[in-house]
Amino acid sequence: MDNSGKEKEAMQLMAEADKKVKASGSFLGGMFGGNHKVEDACEMYARAANMFKMAKNWSAAGNAFCQAARLHMQLQNKLDSATSFVDAGNAYKKADPQEAINCLNQAIDIYTDMGRFTIAAKHHITIAEIYESELVDIEKAIAHYEQAADYYKGEESNSSANKCLLKVGHYSAQLEQYQKAIEIYEQVAMSTMDNPLLKYNAKEYFFKASLCHFIVDELNAKLAIEKYEEMFPAFTDSRELKLLKKLLEAHEEQNSEAFTEAVKEFDSVSRLDQWLTTMLLRIKKTIQGDAGDLK
Repeated sequence: MDNSGKEKEAMQLMAEADKKVKASGSFLGGMFGGNHKVEDACEMYARAANMFKMAKNWSAAGNAFCQAARLHMQLQNKLDSATSFVDAGNAYKKADPQEAINCLNQAIDIYTDMGRFTIAAKHHITIAEIYESELVDIEKAIAHYEQAADYYKGEESNSSANKCLLKVGHYSAQLEQYQKAIEIYEQVAMSTMDNPLLKYNAKEYFFKASLCHFIVDELNAKLAIEKYEEMFPAFTDSRELKLLKKLLEAHEEQNSEAFTEAVKEFDSVSRLDQWLTTMLLRIKKTIQGDAGDLK
């Protein structure tokens, strides 16, 4: 389907909307229904934005939604303004990730001002995802996940907060901020171990905290594991704990082959993801004379 006509139509609507905005600002325009003109312009910008979307001109769509958002703000329609900034952000995501973040931040400012923290948190997650996949700035992604977690906690949405915190733990460990990762994994494990539906996940979080301890210091790892077994007896019979004990033994003996064998055996039943593989390699590298792989 040819949507080039839509783009032309959208540009005409933009020009008409611009005229209405100018007219509303003039002395006579202000006396004779200035606000009506601004409302009409808002509607025209939104219609133009949707036509640009049909034509897949994402930057133009984002710009048109932004114009509508600013006019809604001028009319004190805060909710409509925030919605338009989000629409702008979603359009810009496909063409200009940084501009998408700018628009979403403006929406977040409005939502937090209105006390709508759950919606603000959701948009912080979207920004974090843009930093993760498009702009590859992990520290900024962490900051937005943390902010989202704070807002969710404040609204008692603990399971949503935990999802964000797990992202923070995941990336903190990757960036070698092990103490921060440990605190997060312990915190999330403790909040899930008493929940009948979620307690199965607690052993995974205690396992990840143990690996972070292990990278820092072998003795720390031993003490942490003992503490986790006391706190969460179900951890004792887990395959994860059995693996940790084999790894500690291999590490004590500085035995690379035994370390690799234990990892392979675990991996044959539960596939290791990229994060676990990275952490296990970091531990293995502390064994003297190690080649630095898990083969």
